[in-house]
Amino acid sequence: MKFLVTGAAGFIGFYVCQRLLALGYQVVGLDNLNDYYPVQLKRDRLSQLQKQPGFRFVQLDLADRDGIAALFASEQFQRVIHLGAQAGVRYSLQNPMAYADSNLIGTLTILEGCRQHKVEHLVYASSSSVYGMNSKMPFSTGDRVDHPVSLYAATKKANELIAHSYSHLYGIPTTGLRFFTVYGPWGRPDMAPFLFTKAILAGEPIKVFNHGQMLRDFTYIDDIVEGVVRIQALPPKPHADWDGSDASSSFAPYKVFNIGNNQPVKLMTFIEAIEKATGKTAVKEFLPMQAGDVPATYADIDDLQAAVGFKPATPIEEGMQRFVDWYRGYYSVEC
Repeated sequence: MKFLVTGAAGFIGFYVCQRLLALGYQVVGLDNLNDYYPVQLKRDRLSQLQKQPGFRFVQLDLADRDGIAALFASEQFQRVIHLGAQAGVRYSLQNPMAYADSNLIGTLTILEGCRQHKVEHLVYASSSSVYGMNSKMPFSTGDRVDHPVSLYAATKKANELIAHSYSHLYGIPTTGLRFFTVYGPWGRPDMAPFLFTKAILAGEPIKVFNHGQMLRDFTYIDDIVEGVVRIQALPPKPHADWDGSDASSSFAPYKVFNIGNNQPVKLMTFIEAIEKATGKTAVKEFLPMQAGDVPATYADIDDLQAAVGFKPATPIEEGMQRFVDWYRGYYSVEC
């Protein structure tokens, strides 16, 4: 079986490619290698993949309609895992057009490729950010998500709507995965685990937003990948008895799942896990909550567990120890 994985040089894409290759699949990895964060980290991830048989890399922008169409025509993928996107909540406040090109047009080009070439299943990355102003906890995929608080979140919700329309009109099985605060080795430099670890090891202050009163459902990368790989093997079917009350499915072959640790962690507890892993005490600068942020995320994963028999469970202390160990090795940090 041949897979297309978009965002292959990104954090989650890199690990998904690794797992698919280990299972013996052919993988074409696509990425535009943009400079949202240092490209060398992306190239180093890619170098790990390019050592493995069955992997081929294509540098291409998702918004390149002709290029994406030609790729689908030449490769004839059976399944697609669409993880490529312009990431970052705060970055969307200053660079909105990047999100229109990558997240909206980019998703449309992928859906068109799937439509034209009868792809068996499209799995795509959504985000916990779609829950926006929802106050009911834990966040359930059955709830409506109509009040995003950032453009990034709005584009992820739009992707779910566009995917549903393609599932309805053309019968393409699509599954959206709402990821909750993914972390681990090779993680993104713009995320709190990376930023805090870097600052603490250097003896620099860390910015603690909302005065530390944040809750996040930190989810270790291995748990995310396990969920992705299990879900890709389970194309959704139309829900014949759907009555409109469950927003995560419909009469179309469409489904949305949460993938989160199901155990929200206080920001201060998270910082303590880094302090323990580094052996250093953080210098904390307490600040108000930033625009586009939400105070808490907490995933209801009952439907994921029922569908594929899996529940993320890596403790934050274990996951952050692995991250800090990787960080020290990758950046040759002795202290």
